[in-house]
Amino acid sequence: MTRINTNISSVIAQQRLNRSGGELQLRLERLSTGLRINRGKDDPAGLIISERLGTDLKGIEQAIKNGQRASSVIATAEGALTEINDLLNSIKALAVEAANTGAISDEERSANQLQIDSAIQSITRISNTSSFGGLKLLDGTLDYVTSGITSSTISLASITGASFSNSTSVNVDVDVIASAQKAGLFLNGDNATGTDGVLLSQMTIQVKGERGVREYVFQSNTSLDDVVSAINQDANITGVTASLINGDATSGLVFQSQEYGSDGFVSVKRLDPPSDGSNTFTLYKFDNDVDFPGYGPPFDWTDTDLTPTGYDEGRDVTALINGILATGKGLNVSINSPSLSMSLQLTESYGIDPTLTVSSFDITGGGALFQLGPDISALQQTNIGIQSTSSENLGGVTLSTGAVQFLSSLQTGQANSLDAAKDRQSFTALQDIIDKSIDEVSILRGRLGAFERNVLDTNNRSLQGAYENLTASRSIIRDADFAMESSELTRAQILQSSGTTVLGLANQSAQQVLQLLG
Repeated sequence: MTRINTNISSVIAQQRLNRSGGELQLRLERLSTGLRINRGKDDPAGLIISERLGTDLKGIEQAIKNGQRASSVIATAEGALTEINDLLNSIKALAVEAANTGAISDEERSANQLQIDSAIQSITRISNTSSFGGLKLLDGTLDYVTSGITSSTISLASITGASFSNSTSVNVDVDVIASAQKAGLFLNGDNATGTDGVLLSQMTIQVKGERGVREYVFQSNTSLDDVVSAINQDANITGVTASLINGDATSGLVFQSQEYGSDGFVSVKRLDPPSDGSNTFTLYKFDNDVDFPGYGPPFDWTDTDLTPTGYDEGRDVTALINGILATGKGLNVSINSPSLSMSLQLTESYGIDPTLTVSSFDITGGGALFQLGPDISALQQTNIGIQSTSSENLGGVTLSTGAVQFLSSLQTGQANSLDAAKDRQSFTALQDIIDKSIDEVSILRGRLGAFERNVLDTNNRSLQGAYENLTASRSIIRDADFAMESSELTRAQILQSSGTTVLGLANQSAQQVLQLLG
C-alpha cells in the first residue's frame, strides 16, 4: 500500500543515518584522543580496570622516584663516610709513627697529637653537618631511640633495623642461655714430690695467644707467683694472662685468654720435656666450660671434666633475643631478621652468668623509613638505622679496667692521647680504639652499600618491570587501535554518505503518488 501521511522509508533511513553519524563521531573521537575508552559507556568494565591500573601506575611511578631519592641519600652519606674513613686511616698512621718512641722526639709526638686532634674534630664536624635536603644523616638523627637499657647488662647497643608495624615501640628481651668463656688451662700447684707452688725442674715453655707467641725459660724451684708475673708482663704481646687459683700458689695457676669467645685461645707447651718421660708440667682444661671461670676454693683436681691438654679455645655467648637464637661472638650477640636487626655488647658480669634474669629494653622510635612500594603498608616499607659517627660514638672498646673508651679519648689531655701512652699497653689500647672505629665506619658503609644494591636497586628494577607491564596492559584495554579505527571511520563515512542519499530518495518517494492522481 502507498501512504503519504507516514513515510516509513524516510524514518528508517533517518534512523540508519543517525546511527552511522554516531558511529562516525565515535571513530573521530577515538582517533583524535587516541583512546578507545573516553567515557564510561564506551566500555564500563574496561574503564574500571583501566582506572585501577592507572592508580597502580601512579603509585609505582612515585615509588620509583622514592627509590631514586633514597639512593641519593645513601650516596651522600657514603661520601661523608669515605672522608671519615680516610681521616681514621691517617690517625692510625700517626699513632703507629708515635709508637716508634726510640726514633721520634717529643716534639714530633706533640705534632702528631695536634694532627690527631684536628682529624678527630673534622670527623665530628663531618658527622654533625652531613645532610641531604636539610635532613641530617650522620649525627644520630636517623638512629633508633632506646629506653630502659641497663648498663649493668648491656654496655653497647647498635640497632640497624626495627619494624613498628604493629605498635609505636618494640620491646627487646635478651636472655643469656650459655655463658661466654675465656680459654683457660690449669696447672696444679700441689706437687706430689718436692715443694708445692713451684716448678720442680728447669723448663722452657711456649705461650701463645690471639695476639702472638712468647717463650720463657724458668729455673728449677721458680715460684708460680713469678711465673704469673712473667706471663702478665707480656700479656699485650701474647693475649694471655695468668693468675693463681684461689690466690694460692699451692693450688696452682690458670692461663687465660684476654678475650672472650672462640677468637680467644691459649696454647702452652713445654719445649724441653724430660727424656725419662717424668713430666711434672701437666695442663688441664674443662671439657664443657661449666665450671670455668667460676673456679674457687677448694679447687677440685679430681673433676671428671678436666682433660690433660695444652690448648683451649674460648666460647661465644649464646643468647635469645625476643626468642630468636642470636649469633654470638665473644660477649657480642646479634640478630638480623625482617622485623629486628641489632648488635649488642653484653657486660662481662651478664655475659658469663646464664642464671641472671632477662634484660629488657624498648626501641621507642627513630630510624630512617623508606617507602619503596606503591602502597603505604609495612610490607612495602623498610626501616634502617644510621648511627652517629662522631668521635664520641666511634670505637667503643672495653678496656681491662672495665671502662668503655671512644675515639674522643685520643684527644689531647684525654686518657688515650699520645701524651698518655707511655708504654706498650697504652699503645695497644689506643690501637684497639682506632681499629674498632675503622671497623665500625667500614661496616656502616658496607651495610648502606648492601642496602642500596640489594634493596633499592633490586626494588627499582622490579618496579620498572611492573610499570612496563602495567602500562602495556592498560594500553591494550584503553588505547585506540588506529588501524582498526581508521577502517571503521572509512566505513562510517561511506554509510553516512549512502544514508544521506537514501534519505533523499525516501523523501522523494511520496511524490510518486501524484502520478496516481494524474
